[in-house]
Amino acid sequence: MSVMTAETIILVLLIATALAFDFTNGFHDTGNAMATSIATGALKPKTAVLLAGVLNLVGAFLSVEVAVTVTTSVLKVQDSKSGHLLPNITPSMGLTIIFAGLIGGILWNLLTWLFGIPSSSSHALFGGLIGAGLAALGTAGVNWSGITSKVLIPAVAAPVIACLVAGCGTWLVYRITRKVMAKRREEGFRWGQIATASLVALSHGTNDAQKTMGVIALALITTGHLTGDVKKDGLPFWIIFSCALAIGLGTYIGGWRVIRTLGKGLVEIESPQGLAAEASSAAIILSSSAAGMALSTTHVATGSILGSGVGKPGAEVRWAVAGRMVVAWLITLPAAALVGAVSYWISEGIESVTGSDVAGDGVIFLILVALSGYMYWRAQQQKVDSNNVNADWDDSTNSVVPAEVREAAKTPKDTAAV
Repeated sequence: MSVMTAETIILVLLIATALAFDFTNGFHDTGNAMATSIATGALKPKTAVLLAGVLNLVGAFLSVEVAVTVTTSVLKVQDSKSGHLLPNITPSMGLTIIFAGLIGGILWNLLTWLFGIPSSSSHALFGGLIGAGLAALGTAGVNWSGITSKVLIPAVAAPVIACLVAGCGTWLVYRITRKVMAKRREEGFRWGQIATASLVALSHGTNDAQKTMGVIALALITTGHLTGDVKKDGLPFWIIFSCALAIGLGTYIGGWRVIRTLGKGLVEIESPQGLAAEASSAAIILSSSAAGMALSTTHVATGSILGSGVGKPGAEVRWAVAGRMVVAWLITLPAAALVGAVSYWISEGIESVTGSDVAGDGVIFLILVALSGYMYWRAQQQKVDSNNVNADWDDSTNSVVPAEVREAAKTPKDTAAV
């Protein structure tokens, strides 16, 4: 098998894996836009995810600023002036780094989805790439200044700003409408929620779909199929369309576990709070997309929902659930980095034994498929879907799985024992 043929096979596998990440990003982050609208009854669950899917697809076509950030601000694999690969990096090594990074991102996405934790798909992707880059090239292979300014600082600032904006907005909404009948207020703000939730879904497409576009572009730059200047030359239409379609389909599938946590687990939300949270999220995500910041839309949406709870007088915020989320946020980058690094080492180890790049990358691809299949199977044992996403939250366990589903899962075992 020629080197070129092996390279092409790896490139095709990598693009398929990147689109799989984009798909998981879609269903993992559907709750960012639609959780509050579903929780308040502004939209029926399946209508909400369909609307979000279409708007994510449209949003992906609106900008490439974040894709530029992914190609230039995470890894140091290309010359900043010419755009060509650095002399110490072969196309094969570059593809394996990106491949391993994607595996770290996908596995962390699926694990947090299984437990219904709204973690950052963006940070999972960047963590995986950073870990694989460190494993292959050491600290010199990571663009630390780019990560600090475009990823880490927004990661800390965004949820705090979103919480403050949504909190002030919620307080103001209730203050202005304090003399309006509660029923009329709820009905009126539900219509407003449809508009603001749609704007969040559109903004999510402009931000998150571009991250996968950037990854595919980085792979094509590595193999010489694209120039290094994405901002100047743009991206081929097929990359934009395929990423838009993948994130749109993922969003339509609906990550019901994460939707349930955001809509029912954090705050018992009313429509005025939902509108304030969604308006805050949309404004911050759209601003960051225009600036090319690879923001975590999950951090923004969660901060906004928390703010809507803090801003409403007498509202109950489940701080135990919020604390669990923050822990997941803190370990997302290092955990995904560890998986990315281990994936790279496995691929390199197999390549050194077999002498085949395809064998190494093929094995880590099979590991990804096996672990992904197992986590999907586990989720089906205690299924959360559009029928039970709004079931009452169990404060005694804070489990994303509704109490009746857990009891039903236990019953067959109990019956068998009898």
